[in-house]
Amino acid sequence: MLTAHTIKILQSLDKKKFRQKYNLFLVEGNKTILELPNSNFKIKEIFSTEPNNFLSKDVQFTHISENELKKISFLRNPKDSVAVCELLEEPDFEDKDFQLVLDGIQDPGNLGTIIRLADWFGIEQIICSEDTVDFYNPKVIQATMGSFTRVNMVYCNLVEYLSKTENINVGTDMEGENIYHFKKPNKINLILGNEGNGMRDETEKLLQKKISIPRFGKSQSTESLNVSMAAGIILGQLFNV
Repeated sequence: MLTAHTIKILQSLDKKKFRQKYNLFLVEGNKTILELPNSNFKIKEIFSTEPNNFLSKDVQFTHISENELKKISFLRNPKDSVAVCELLEEPDFEDKDFQLVLDGIQDPGNLGTIIRLADWFGIEQIICSEDTVDFYNPKVIQATMGSFTRVNMVYCNLVEYLSKTENINVGTDMEGENIYHFKKPNKINLILGNEGNGMRDETEKLLQKKISIPRFGKSQSTESLNVSMAAGIILGQLFNV
């Protein structure tokens, strides 16, 4: 049985300040949890309504009721299990030949989808501005469908980073070069901006190339695409050449 104190701590992990305070975050669902042993993430404890069928018997396991699962889950319809994991230390990093760079992405669902896209296309690293939504946010973790275990996430001063990187900084712009005619550089930072405001001015000044997704609809009335949708279209084209 879960104590009231344990429930309170686990419920608090929906907020970044408490994730940092306890150095913990939650991963939900057996399918995703089973990917953790092959990653750098350390499982502290698993709470499950099912028997202990997980890979390692070394991880602390607590059998709980469905009612208890509902109390600690962040899902509307909780799955079978919740794993309590430790945050990773801030990683040292170096440029990869193909990176995504996120400037102020705020929606957890968008970030989760972008991480999943990165994993799909074999992009190993995403560089984030310091105000991009925390990737340990439970909605982000859920939206990645396990891909967060395979993509290195770095948060840094974006202007400082983009000023020093040896990769070519490429960003989206309505007046940019048609993505279907664009020749991908050998080393590229693909920069995606905030959902409502796009990338900030100081980031845009550091772009070396600008690209756009042409509209084919007759009405031409759609102003913009969702950032994760745009990312999928651009990546599909860049990996097609």
